[in-house]
Amino acid sequence: MSGDEKKQDQALFFQLILMFQTAALQQMGKLMNPLTKKVEKDLDQAKFSIDVLGMIQGKTKGNLTEEEKKFLEHVIFELRMNYLDESKEADKKKEEQKTEPEKQKGNQEKEGDKKD
Repeated sequence: MSGDEKKQDQALFFQLILMFQTAALQQMGKLMNPLTKKVEKDLDQAKFSIDVLGMIQGKTKGNLTEEEKKFLEHVIFELRMNYLDESKEADKKKEEQKTEPEKQKGNQEKEGDKKD
């Protein structure tokens, strides 16, 4: 493989990683979807995109340059940390939604007590 081919392969590899990184960031609601012009969240899809990058990391182990390896490690680490934050936030919102009807019911009962 010539030097030009190696450079092209490396550029294509970086583009592949960036495609999945961008997709995951969009799916976590960190970037606007350029097609819909909206910020959308789909954490299941974000997890899938991150998992694909993890699979690429495993399948290419020992075949990457040091620069490629470090870039991929960094991207995966950053995405996983962002995913963890978004997952915690989503869980917190779910809990708040569960307790909100109970709070409303309690408030209604208190108002009923005041009327009596």
